[in-house]
Amino acid sequence: MYRAPRCGRSGGGAASQQRWKNALDPLQVLWVGVRCEGAVAAGRELARGDRVIGMAASQAELVHQGVVYDLQVDTTHAEALECARAIAARV
Repeated sequence: MYRAPRCGRSGGGAASQQRWKNALDPLQVLWVGVRCEGAVAAGRELARGDRVIGMAASQAELVHQGVVYDLQVDTTHAEALECARAIAARV
């Protein structure tokens, strides 16, 4: 059974990406960074009502540190469909 590498607080960012690269080798992978301004992410988090409050704002930039992307989309002002189209255009 395949077990995905753990992502999360310990060794996130570049270390997490390297674990995924190792696990997914030799597949071709499009590394997509999905960003959102912390304040907007926090508002969405609150509106959903089922999230740990404060996590979105605290991780908005942290999770991207040291990660190299082939493409980045920003959901701060872009609709999900627009972001999906940008990703699909690269696949």
